Amino acid sequence: MNQIKSKSFLETAAVPFFSILFGFILGAIVMLAFGYNPLAAYEALFVGVFTNRYFFGEALVQATVLTFTGLAFAVASRAGFFNIGVAGQFLFGWLASVTFALAFPSIPRILMVPLVLGVGMIAGSFYAGIAGFLRAYFGTSEVIVTIMLNHTMLLISNYMTNFVIGSGSKTGFVGDNTSLSVKFLSDLTNGSRLNIGFILAIIFVILYKIFMDHTVRGFELQAVGLNAEAARYAGMSAKRNIIVSMLISGGVAGIGGAIQGIGTFKYLFTQSSIPSQGFDGIAVALLGMGNPYGIFASSFLFGILKQGATFMPSQAGVPNELVDVVIASIIFFVGASYIIRILMKKFGFSKD
Repeated sequence: MNQIKSKSFLETAAVPFFSILFGFILGAIVMLAFGYNPLAAYEALFVGVFTNRYFFGEALVQATVLTFTGLAFAVASRAGFFNIGVAGQFLFGWLASVTFALAFPSIPRILMVPLVLGVGMIAGSFYAGIAGFLRAYFGTSEVIVTIMLNHTMLLISNYMTNFVIGSGSKTGFVGDNTSLSVKFLSDLTNGSRLNIGFILAIIFVILYKIFMDHTVRGFELQAVGLNAEAARYAGMSAKRNIIVSMLISGGVAGIGGAIQGIGTFKYLFTQSSIPSQGFDGIAVALLGMGNPYGIFASSFLFGILKQGATFMPSQAGVPNELVDVVIASIIFFVGASYIIRILMKKFGFSKD
């Protein structure tokens, strides 16, 4: 039995491992095609992050938010839904948390921080719940609805920032009683913006694992995702689980937005486009194969890539946009995982 489990783990881990490897190789080929040195680019990327505590901390800041958006997408995905609206739910959580913090600046920090995080969670849940309700009772596509809701929230957020809670394309800064910053983490990373949101991300990874593997509700969500008709025959309410999965998904995304608002930036500014953290979270969830620990590791990798990309132009003369090529290549190979499985079978690593 242990051998079977080890084999299964090997086959499962092979897809993200080789996707990352092939992604870096394809990225290197693109760099060579345009006359750039991929070795110098990758050296600048990784050395720049891992030899400087500040930039390593900033990579963890990005990984924190991506962990939440990745988990948000994974929750809905395990229930059989493609929540492409994570970005809008994330932005609503950011907007709601900053709005609440600016409206009640005198609440003590011990109460303010959980309140603001709760506001972000409720905002994200509500926004995702719209799509969940429409899917459960009217059979509408959650993909189409959440895409439209993303753009709706972008416009609402920019209007609120410009004319209601702020001016000049940004709001004021939230007070120190709202900030997630802690001296220990800041000093440890040489003054970076790393905050207790990172610790919350680790806690949520563990909670996700417990919820999905050891609770009745988690089992029901997965059962609906695998076979809605069979779940309904077994007495599970498909409508209820559709809505619950979207509420949880949006709530997790909303907390990520709140952490972005009161932890990373401490204010809200107008967005030129839908926040990339939502779509990057989808990529993180796909690379992590829906496993919370895999999502956390993928978030860490993406954080390093995005932060390390800033070193590529100055130290290697390579445009930092090429990191997006690497990320896109990694996700391509995740999507084309059957190629990796065929290769594993061919070389005797898989019996399937």
